[in-house]
Amino acid sequence: MCFNIEHIIQHSDTLAIRYNNVLPALSSEKKELRIEFPTYYFVSGFSHPSLPIITKNGIELAEWGLIPHWIKDEQSANNIKTKTLNAVGETISEKPSFKKAILKQRCLLPVNGFYEWRDYKKTKYPYLIQVKDKSIFSLGCIYDVWVDQSTGEVIKTFSIITTPANPLMEKIHNLKKRMPLIIKAEDEAKWIDENLSTIEVQQLIKPFDESEMTAYTISRDANNSRNDRNIEQIIHPILYSELPN
Repeated sequence: MCFNIEHIIQHSDTLAIRYNNVLPALSSEKKELRIEFPTYYFVSGFSHPSLPIITKNGIELAEWGLIPHWIKDEQSANNIKTKTLNAVGETISEKPSFKKAILKQRCLLPVNGFYEWRDYKKTKYPYLIQVKDKSIFSLGCIYDVWVDQSTGEVIKTFSIITTPANPLMEKIHNLKKRMPLIIKAEDEAKWIDENLSTIEVQQLIKPFDESEMTAYTISRDANNSRNDRNIEQIIHPILYSELPN
């Protein structure tokens, strides 16, 4: 699955340039609308961070952990969002929490990387996974909008879609054998097009080509959520001689 990411994108100008091919209007947004983002060398979905997503409407902030629009109260919302950090691609159209969103509410989550763990002789080794050129890439997501009936607050939330692992991710995430859905740059505009047919959507939900990815081991400090993992040192490579290739 995918519960931890690297997100060191500092402001919306960077995204406006990166996603100009998806939504050309982004590049003409007024400078006063510039949004600053926190730097996350390592952030867990279980902390439900607010992150920028790309929708058909532009750059929007959304909380990680999808709250379906039909949820009745805050307690139910808090309960479900810890279970909806990810959405399994193979069954997404069948799940009550996701089946509406996958039809018309698809979005892109820009990231610099994501983290997974390799199990070797009962020890967990953390990896940072990126695209080969170390550029910003897009995770395929769905979003929903929930209104807290007690306060009137409108909350946008999202879930990262997952697929079966490609060969690289099978080696790394060798127990669950899953990976996040990575949308190819040439398919990004298509992914957020609400007019896409169900068949066309399903054709995009597939493992990303391993030849376009790179991964390396990092400090096992990443294993413990009680550590401060949001530090630059966490992304530095650490070699473990005991690990096979």
